[in-house]
Amino acid sequence: MTVDPIRPADPIRPVDPIRPADPIRPVGAATTTTATDSPNPWVAEHIRRFEETAGQPRPGISDLLLTTRGRRSGLLRRTALAYVRDGDGDGAAYVLTASNAGAERHPAWYLNLEADPAVTLQVGAGTFAATARRATPAEAERLWPVVVAAMPSYAAYRAATDREIPLVLVTRAGGA
Repeated sequence: MTVDPIRPADPIRPVDPIRPADPIRPVGAATTTTATDSPNPWVAEHIRRFEETAGQPRPGISDLLLTTRGRRSGLLRRTALAYVRDGDGDGAAYVLTASNAGAERHPAWYLNLEADPAVTLQVGAGTFAATARRATPAEAERLWPVVVAAMPSYAAYRAATDREIPLVLVTRAGGA
């Protein structure tokens, strides 16, 4: 029997040197350390401006870059998002809104982090590993007014869809 080096005959998942215990990555999925930017031209341009301005592409708005692992491909995916903070200091959560501009489906980045909550954030010039989770109903109720105050368009997005728009809390890995 010939063994395909990309899809081993053994049903045990291949070892990924970057994420050796990744239970989500499909057998034979590609692994990489280089993120692919969003295919949306507006988002790709936003990422470019983020990098050119050391993380300040829109004065007065807090933006970050979120890197997730694709739930089907296993590839790293990067997108630009607005955020608000919940708490103070390094332990404060970054609050992301999975609005998808009010579309009837969740954004791909949200589906990816549901499958694998280990993410990377770039805030300003700093990059760090983080963990994402959906806000509880009580947290979402408390945070929605804060999110809308920072980005009023989220109120219109919320009104435009029948789905519940999730809020996501992202904290530094290890709680530090």
